[in-house]
Amino acid sequence: MNKNKLNYIVDILMVLFSLIVAVSGLIIFFFLPEGVRQGGYQEFMGITKKVFWGWHNWSGIILILLIVLHFIIHWNWLAINTKNLFESKD
Repeated sequence: MNKNKLNYIVDILMVLFSLIVAVSGLIIFFFLPEGVRQGGYQEFMGITKKVFWGWHNWSGIILILLIVLHFIIHWNWLAINTKNLFESKD
């Protein structure tokens, strides 16, 4: 697989997992507050808080790994541009 195709796939996956983290985090924050109601599990749209936490946590871990991969793919570009940024232009 060439570098451009890998970069495209990584970027698409980063967007997908960012959306999962964001949406699950918003649902947990706004619709599944702290504490459990007496006599049952907290649910939103028939899905328990524990399931949302699982999605949120695992998506976040996968997103971190994708970000690291993204930096590895772009390492040469980052190094060259950082060097150019700090070189004097005399």
